[in-house]
Order: sequence, then C-alpha cells, then structure tokens
Amino acid sequence: MLRNKVYPFVNAVVNSPFGCRPATFLRKTKPIHKLLLHQLCSLRTADCIVANEKQKCGFSTSTATNQLKELKTHLSQRKDSSSSSFTPSINKFTTRSHNCGELRLTHVGQQVTLCGWLEFSRMNKFFTLRDGYGTVQALIPEDVCHRFNLDGLAFESILCVSGTVHPRPKGQANGTLPTGEIEILVSGLEVLNEAKKRLPINVKDHNRAKENLRLEHRYIDLRNRDLQHNLRLRSQVIMKLRECMINKYGFVEVETPTLFRRTPGGAQEFVVPSRKPGHFYSLVQSPQQFKQMLMVGAIDRYFQIARCYRDESTRPDRQPEFTQLDIELSFTDRENVIELVEQVLMQSWPYADNPIQGPFPRMTLAEAMERFGSDKPDTRFGYELLNFSEMLGAHLTSPAGVQQQQFRAYGILIRSYEARNLPTSLKKSLEEIAKKSSFCKFTQSKVTSDWSSGAIVRLLGKETAETLAKRLTLQPDDLLLLGWGKQTYVQNMMGRIRLAAYEALEERNLVPKRQSHAHNFLWVVDFPMFSENEETGQIESTHHPFTAPHPEDAAALNAPNLNDSFYSIRSLAYDLVWNGVEIGGGSIRIHNRQLQQTVLKDVLKIEHSHLNHLLEALESGAPPHGGFAIGLDRYVALLCNAASIREVIAFPKSLDGRDPLSKAPVPISEEEKRIYHIRVVE
Repeated sequence: MLRNKVYPFVNAVVNSPFGCRPATFLRKTKPIHKLLLHQLCSLRTADCIVANEKQKCGFSTSTATNQLKELKTHLSQRKDSSSSSFTPSINKFTTRSHNCGELRLTHVGQQVTLCGWLEFSRMNKFFTLRDGYGTVQALIPEDVCHRFNLDGLAFESILCVSGTVHPRPKGQANGTLPTGEIEILVSGLEVLNEAKKRLPINVKDHNRAKENLRLEHRYIDLRNRDLQHNLRLRSQVIMKLRECMINKYGFVEVETPTLFRRTPGGAQEFVVPSRKPGHFYSLVQSPQQFKQMLMVGAIDRYFQIARCYRDESTRPDRQPEFTQLDIELSFTDRENVIELVEQVLMQSWPYADNPIQGPFPRMTLAEAMERFGSDKPDTRFGYELLNFSEMLGAHLTSPAGVQQQQFRAYGILIRSYEARNLPTSLKKSLEEIAKKSSFCKFTQSKVTSDWSSGAIVRLLGKETAETLAKRLTLQPDDLLLLGWGKQTYVQNMMGRIRLAAYEALEERNLVPKRQSHAHNFLWVVDFPMFSENEETGQIESTHHPFTAPHPEDAAALNAPNLNDSFYSIRSLAYDLVWNGVEIGGGSIRIHNRQLQQTVLKDVLKIEHSHLNHLLEALESGAPPHGGFAIGLDRYVALLCNAASIREVIAFPKSLDGRDPLSKAPVPISEEEKRIYHIRVVE
C-alpha cells in the first residue's frame, strides 16, 4: 500500500529536529514528497498529540534524584499491563466487545466492536476512537472507503466501529500509547450520534479552557483523561475502604440523616425551610451526633461514606458539600483508633508498587508549632523555626496586648547561596503575611559586613546582635527572618513564612523539590481542649465540644479556679497529616452526661437545650467510644496530585459556591415562597 511506503518517511519528518512541524520541514523537501506529506503528516501529528496527552496522564516524576520515592507514572502502569488485567465484566451488558484502551498484540486477528467518541480523523482513512478507558487507532481500507464518510463529521461524535485487530506496520508503533502496537482494520462503522460542529470546549490536556467554562460544560470536560483517571481512582479507593471496613474489621455501614436541626457553635449551616411556619431544618455538618447515638444503640462499629455540608467560603480544598469516610467504634481508646486508621489506609492504598507502611510517626501539637509553626507541618523539608525567645526577649518590644509570659521570638535562617538567588518579590510577600498576623512583628535582615552596626543593632543592641551572629555562625549574604509576639500567633505567622520562603527557593531550583507522594504521614496529638478565637477572643472547642479531655488533665475541669487553666487542658483529639495537608481528624468522645454538661454550660457557655437528645442518650448507658473522619475529597486529590479537590469531584461548585452547570442557586417562584413561608428581604 501507498501508506506502507510513505508512513516511514512521515515518521522521519515528525521525528526530525523540527519535531511535529512538517510545514517547516516541507520547505526543505523534494517536490515529489510534498503531496504525500500533505496527505499523511496530519495523521502522524495526531499520534503525537494523543501521545502527549497520554504522557500527561497520572503523575510526573521529577528529573532530580528521587530521594523521596516518588510514584511511577500511572501511564507506565497502564502501558505495562496486558489484556489479562481487563476483566470481561467491563464490557458485559453493552453492545461493544472491547473498550478502546484494552486491545494489545494478543488480540491480533480478533473481530471486535468498539464504541466511543471520534477524537481525530484524516482523509476518510485514519481516525482515533476514545472512551473512558483509552484511545485506539483505526484504519479504513481503500476498498471500503466508499461505504463510510467521516469527512465533515464533527469530532466528539459517537461511533460504533467493527473490524479486525491488526499489528501496526513495522516502525510505526507508538510506544507512548498502551494500544500503540495495534490498529483496527475497519469493516463496519455507524454514527450513533453526531455532535455539533463547534463544541464550547475541546477535550484536550494542553491549553484547556478556563475552569469556569469547563465547569459550565462539565459533561464534556469529564471526558478529559485526567478527570477520567481521578474519578475512577476515587471509586477504587472508596471500594477498597468499604471492603476493608466490612470484610476485614466487621464494621456496619449505616446511613444517617442529612436533614437535622441547627447546631450552634460550629460552622455556618445551610438552612432548609419546612412547610411549618418559622420552622427549619439544617443540613448536617457531619454525622457526629448520630454516630455517637449509634454507639449508645449497640451499633458498636459504624462507618459511612458521608455527605456533609457547610455554608462557608470555598477554597481549593473546600466545597459547600463534601464527602468523608466517617468511623466510630465503642470500647476503644486513642491508640486503637490510630492503629485502625493506619491499617485501613495501608490496605486501601491504590499503588501496589509504592506501598505505605506503619506505624506513622507522632508529634504533639506543641512540638509541631514550636518546630514548624503549623498544626499540619510539612515535614518534607527543613528550615525549622529557631527559638530566640530567651536570647532576644529582653531586647525586642512586644506588640500591644502581649503579656510577658506569652512572648516568643522565632527565626528562620536562609544561607547565602540560596538567599542571593531569591526573587526580590519575596520580601514584599513575606511582609504581606506579617501584616495579616495580629499581635506580631516581623523583620528581614540580610547579613552584611557591617551587619552588627546597622539596623539590627538598633533593634537588638550591639552585644545581642554579636551573640546572635556567633550562635548562628552568620556569613555575608545570609538572610535572617525574625518574628516576635504572642506565642501561637507568631508561631502561625512564622509557619506561613517558612512555607512561602521554601516555595520561592523551589521555584528557583535552589532546594530539592518536594515530591507529591512522599510518605510523610504524621499524627499530631495532644491538642488543647479549648482555644481562643483569633477574631472574637472568646473561648471555643479546639476540635468540637464532644471531645474528651486527656486523662491526665481531666481533673482540671473540676478545679475551682477553672478560668485559670482553660488553655492548658489537653484533649484526646488527633489529626492525620500527609505532606503538610490535614486529611482527617478524630477524637475519643465524652460518654458521661455530667462531664459533657460541664463543658457545654460552664466552660463554653453554650445554650445546650438543642442537645438534650444527646445528653439523655449519654445517661442511657453510653459506652466509651471514639472515632475518626477522613476527608475523602482532599485525600483523593492528594492521591491524584490534583491542584484542587474540584478535580476529583464529578460536579463541583466554583470558588464562589455556585454551580456553573445549572446556575444554582437560583430564585424560586412566589408560589414556592408561599408554601414555605419565605419572604425575601433585600
């Protein structure tokens, strides 16, 4: 065939130093080849496009030394898989015999029927067909070309293709595609549904449309390979979680109500009107109260893939509706819950070639804040906070409202090699962080030959500056980032500055890149039972008001001078952090009514009549119990290396909480307002 003679030449063109740009190469080509190039180079270019998209699927591995065991790409796993890894059930109950991603050389000679979306076509001879499992190339033989007409057929039209699996001609295999060694020799083709000519967005991995436009047309965007991978991985992880909870550990899956009553003291809740005037439901923030009552009801090992709702501003890791793996069990303690969660994660981990191992390391909250300035520390890099409180406390002026016992000073040192190459914009970025931090002060000081006689001396005094320089062995061009003020506030500020500084160093390739799938799991324990609200100054529960106190501190709740020891009482709460992101949290619960009432009434001063049902349950024979919840959206987003949890949710809300697809929320009719006794006040 003509194709067999010319295709190797086209291969030479697109693989030349000019890349996939035959038009450039054409000017340097003999005239006899020009017509052939015009006819066939587009097909090979299409192969390149598909290959590029495939290469972007899954995870990319840094070209630097892989010190943190970064995952192999998902593509390599799929490429190495054989047809035996695909079970017939994928195609059962459908009109296809195979899907577009499973055919290999072992299928050569078989008659197959495929269904999918037309991804690319050329000359009414060559086309690629795509479905949710992959892409396959098809060839229409010259003797049947007159029976089919793809010219003018819009891409993304739905086709049913019948034919025989053939090996690609020698030298024409595409090693970047799992199906790259074969093609379909078409004998039958049916257009099941023709797409319109110009779709609002294109299905491609490069130069993708703006996110809001993609969310508006999510039904098209879902065909994207990354989203296909993310949603299928999410399904696999949830199934493994279910199998582990039920089959391995005997948990019972129980669905709890979504419509509940308002719970004061937590995040803002969505209000749902009822037909009874002035009476409203609220959408639950979590199944917390229900799962505790299940423990009272002898459902001693509960779990649920739970839908939760919060009416709060969205961020990349937040949605107004989200999903969590919710767990509760009776007759347990902190150690057992932690071990359970580790086992569930290890057994449901989706990457067999890079398994995680327990037990995960632990760190108290006090240590995490002292070393990293964060309750969810990223331990993939150093640059830990240096405590200068004792050395500098007498020389730094405390911000207004900071008592001496609350004063702390911390520094971060960036050595000269890195500091000399930092962008000038970093200084402004760090100052912006400092401006947003209450009860704190911040300065940046570059070490110069006269450092101990310059601005730092006016701040610290000459003797203290020299002592600091000696302790840190400061050299010219070193950069010292120094913050001081109220303990928790300055720790948080310096934690954010630590992250911002390292990100700037990463961008300039001055430090090792943090690997997205490093196994830096960490338990953070010994949270304070109560903390101060940074905005109102009021006391509030650090975790939630049902969290039990640490046994060593429980007696303090009954002390006569309780007001003096609020913030020193530890709780039995625990968070799980993965590479600087909190993926879940839990606690041992209060199971005694009197203790629960003390926390609500005497400490938090919360009107608790709305919790009578729970308080009565606790005095009806409540076993000791505790639990945990994993934020599935956030966890799967990290597994997929996605920039946002919106990339692992089929139909997410936008950053402003709206649904670009349906345009919700929308006004309701006057009749609906009347039924639910609603009057809109502008």
